[in-house]
Amino acid sequence: MFLRALISFFLLLCMGTYSSGQTLHYTVSGYVKEEATGEVLIGATVQIKELKKGTATNQYGFYSITVDPGTYTLSVTYLGYQEFTQTLELKSDLRVNVALKSKSVETSTVEIKGEAEDKNVKSTDMGSVRLSMEQIKALPAFLGEVDILKTIQLLPGVKSAGDGNTGFYVRGGGPDQNLILLDEAVVYNPSHLLGFFSVFNGDAVKDVNLIKGGMPAQYGGRLSSVLDISMKEGNDKDYHVEGGIGVISSRLTVQGPIKKDTSSFIISGRRTYIDVVVKPFLDKTSKYYGTGYYFYDLNSKFNYKISDKDRLFLSGYLGRDVFDYKNSFANFTVNIPWGNTNAVLRWNHLFNDKLFLNTSAIFSDYQFSFGASESGFDFRLFSGIRDWTYKMDFSYYPNTRHEIKFGMDYIFHTFTPSNATAKQGDVTFDLGQIKKQYAHEMALYISDDFDVTDRLRVSAGIRESYFIMVGPFDRYIHDVQGKITDTTHYAQGQTVADYGGPEPRVSLRYAINKRISLKANYTHNYQYIHLASLSSVSLPTDVWVPCSDVVKPQISDQVALGYFQNFKENTYEGSVEVYYKTMQHQVEYKEGALPTDDEKDNADNNFVFGSGRSYGAEFFLKKRLGKLNGWIGYTLSWTTRTFPDLNNGQTFYAKYDQRHDISFVSTYDLNKKWSFSLVWIYATGNAITLPVARYFIEGNVVSEYSGRDELRMPAYHRMDISATWKLKKFKRFEHSLNFAIFNVYNRQNPYFIYFDTVGSVQQGNLSIQAKQVSLFPILPSVTWNFKW
Repeated sequence: MFLRALISFFLLLCMGTYSSGQTLHYTVSGYVKEEATGEVLIGATVQIKELKKGTATNQYGFYSITVDPGTYTLSVTYLGYQEFTQTLELKSDLRVNVALKSKSVETSTVEIKGEAEDKNVKSTDMGSVRLSMEQIKALPAFLGEVDILKTIQLLPGVKSAGDGNTGFYVRGGGPDQNLILLDEAVVYNPSHLLGFFSVFNGDAVKDVNLIKGGMPAQYGGRLSSVLDISMKEGNDKDYHVEGGIGVISSRLTVQGPIKKDTSSFIISGRRTYIDVVVKPFLDKTSKYYGTGYYFYDLNSKFNYKISDKDRLFLSGYLGRDVFDYKNSFANFTVNIPWGNTNAVLRWNHLFNDKLFLNTSAIFSDYQFSFGASESGFDFRLFSGIRDWTYKMDFSYYPNTRHEIKFGMDYIFHTFTPSNATAKQGDVTFDLGQIKKQYAHEMALYISDDFDVTDRLRVSAGIRESYFIMVGPFDRYIHDVQGKITDTTHYAQGQTVADYGGPEPRVSLRYAINKRISLKANYTHNYQYIHLASLSSVSLPTDVWVPCSDVVKPQISDQVALGYFQNFKENTYEGSVEVYYKTMQHQVEYKEGALPTDDEKDNADNNFVFGSGRSYGAEFFLKKRLGKLNGWIGYTLSWTTRTFPDLNNGQTFYAKYDQRHDISFVSTYDLNKKWSFSLVWIYATGNAITLPVARYFIEGNVVSEYSGRDELRMPAYHRMDISATWKLKKFKRFEHSLNFAIFNVYNRQNPYFIYFDTVGSVQQGNLSIQAKQVSLFPILPSVTWNFKW
């Protein structure tokens, strides 16, 4: 009822804005694309020059501007492309599709593509960063692999999960509080090789948008951030092949028209060959013969332009990690496969020049499995989550002062928390039935981004969400000693628990002048699914669980203020943002709990619950133009947790709390053949719990531990550099060599700390020493990249 009233209010507001006096208006609308490939351009600036009013293209390259009748100049700009202008005589609605030509880049003026000029000052967005793949590919790559997730870790407010790890934490939130989307499909585990590489193949990606705060109403289900990644659509003009051969992996991408200017495809694949490289060094008589690890992923996308008003997209992703360990002497084998599968079918429809619809049907699946066999005894542990999603997103452009979005989404979740099977020959051991949990999640939303005055712009919206867990489900009842005493059975479709509520969001921007603006936002979010983890980094063994009669939804409230200023004709962009965030119903494992403890039990019976708080300041300075460009980011922050059942109820720092976080990123184009890049990062050491004293009691060593996460690892810092040499071009064939060095000055950064015991109590020479484990020394790599 509340949402219905709000929708009515928004519609009346907009109707009143452009219908007053019954003045006649006309609309110019269309799509903005890249001329050479036919790829739509997201966020291109479309403006009526005489009125200095305009808009930006949406995720599908569509724009719409409604103005009074008259003669105007339409301007379309996008960094890295030539400006498009056309004189319009608006006597009726017009459709103007624009194809922008790429600029011939002069070495004296290099631009960072993919960013609208003045957008950081003019828009209501806070904590939002859009990156193009050109920017990401220009930075040093870890072992030759360009990585989206490692790049966003270089932004203020985004913290790394550890050395080489792609897991990330945003403004005090956990890794499960980030909504990661690939062409609208949720990616539940974005990592390969236990987190050292991301699942996103840069050759298949077109656009990356990170939202740290002020999450728009069309996004929901997470507390901290949105990472929205769009895949390329495929060149509808000509066929192209590109790829690369690196130290540990190779990749290949093929794209082209199915029917020129009407339909196109892109298929991109990548595979590591660690297993192939190691195999020759393992003799067939070796007890470890057959041991190996590799990962692969495959992206594909097809699109078809049915008419000027209708377009279909079909995209998919398949990725797997496979680890096999074999010890033939001990007759022992281990097999650990895990990975994601996504598929998305989308339909774009233009009802008229002001109303745009995107409808999506989405399948997302993440599965993890651990299998071990020894002397005829077979054991298997597995978990996962599977979603079926349907979405409808409308964009309505009544006039130049309003951009209205509204829609709905529905998700059917199937959770498979940790389950296990075991057998010895023909004997099967009773580890309980295979447990699954089912839930429905749905939401309605509406938002309006509008100009109140020429200086004040407001983006206000609300999302009404609802979550219901349903049977079949068995709830195991425990006594005070933890023994199961009873079971409550819920039949298929029967409600186990339900939650929901309104999620308001509002952002304000006040322009002091053309180069300076002040911003503020407030967001209230619900999260109904949780990632239970025992590690300080994201691992495949982490378990996704839903809200239930035991687990309540996570809730956050975040307030942020910001100052934004551009310098020297938009050559430099600067910002300062401060934020304060509270989080309710946070989830952790009980002290001493293990994921396998839920055999013949419910996973959530091993959880404890508490609250969190995070606050800080983020400083950002970026140079956008010239031979030398890049950015400097600094974050000062505090993140705490309070759990009545942990640390004696006392507040403690979260394991990913880092007081100081600095990143320096720079790229330099020397000439047409050589370009260079450098990254340097520094971060306060992660919080850790360690023994602080040891006692001898009756001949035994007893350790006394610090408070939870009370101590700190040594600080983390590292420098990476790279150079790209563009080799001689042969007609349409282009190729280059990329030379990179990871950890240039060989910093021994801590990965974890353990204690080594030497001697014994009986001999009176017992010595216990703390030792640090570091993963990566200095690592050079070379990659050959090619394009045809």
